[in-house]
Amino acid sequence: MNYYTRMKTNKHIAILQPEVPHYREEFFDLLRQQCETSDVYVYNSFESTKQQGFNIDTKGLKYIPNKQLKGFLFYNPFPLLSKKYDTLVLMLHFAHLTTWLLLLTKFIHRKKIILWGQGISVKRYLKEEKKPDWKLKAQIALADGVWLYMQKELEQWKQIFPHKQMVALNNTLTGVSEMCNYVPELSKKLLKKKYGITQEVVLIFCARFESNYRRTDLLVETMKRLDKNRFGFVIIGKGKNKPNFSEFDNVYDLGAVYDTAVKRELFSLSDIYFQPGWVGLSIVEAMAYGKPIFTFVRSEETKQCVEYSYIQSGYNGMLFKTIEECVRYISHIEKEKLADMGQNARHFVNNNLSVEQMANHAISIL
Repeated sequence: MNYYTRMKTNKHIAILQPEVPHYREEFFDLLRQQCETSDVYVYNSFESTKQQGFNIDTKGLKYIPNKQLKGFLFYNPFPLLSKKYDTLVLMLHFAHLTTWLLLLTKFIHRKKIILWGQGISVKRYLKEEKKPDWKLKAQIALADGVWLYMQKELEQWKQIFPHKQMVALNNTLTGVSEMCNYVPELSKKLLKKKYGITQEVVLIFCARFESNYRRTDLLVETMKRLDKNRFGFVIIGKGKNKPNFSEFDNVYDLGAVYDTAVKRELFSLSDIYFQPGWVGLSIVEAMAYGKPIFTFVRSEETKQCVEYSYIQSGYNGMLFKTIEECVRYISHIEKEKLADMGQNARHFVNNNLSVEQMANHAISIL
């Protein structure tokens, strides 16, 4: 395990977010420790956040009054203009009207403004990676600096604003170091016996079925085509777009799993993390547990989130162009190759995606 010196800053910052889900809590805790002041304001109510299925801790969060209409947001700027803050971290989002107001009045309030976001629309990725959105471009031009999720988008924006303070945070999640260090008490053979799984190779899917972009059609088609006696599927997750897996004898559908010990055992007995589309932070969790990521190449039909760029095909996962290619490769995969890719995945997370590193990247341009 690598250990990193925590950077300190005398900055007093206020951060605006829609909500703070559990996977982001460790990051904000570190910012509180490393800054003189680090207050987090949220504009979604705690109740609505819980209804979305997020596990949240409201401790230390401040609700900011706001109005939301047809995708646009106007939030009360005055809490952020308190004299105790010298830096504001706002969202890189063109529909946040108050953010424009604060950017355009910097000469009055004199606060440094950092914008934080993906820097691209994942739904229009193929278009915007060639021609960035002009509205985001205008926001970045007005800001003092930018926190971007990923290195790929940082490189894109640096070509446009070579002298702007920008950094890629390398998006990660709470508890990732513990995941990297996890060693199960039971062997894979005994874990399979415990959960009644008989197949030699196990593919695991762990994500909510709320998005329309998961490509569950490819998930089901893969289940149909692979040898049911040799390949098993562990499914973790629930949601309105979840298929009915009851027709498959080799699918072990556990629904939503909130018990960390159970989830860790399910990842440990599995060989491949398989999510055909819309891969995001769930792949960081899978890679931390030493699972290679198998998914499909980003295309107009298969949308992928920005964390997709963590996957290096053939090294820590595989990117497939067609269902035929996917099924053929999995059918002939050697266990040693899977183990090597899994080790590479865990090493990648351990070396690049600690929450301490994410916090240090953020502080580096405050």
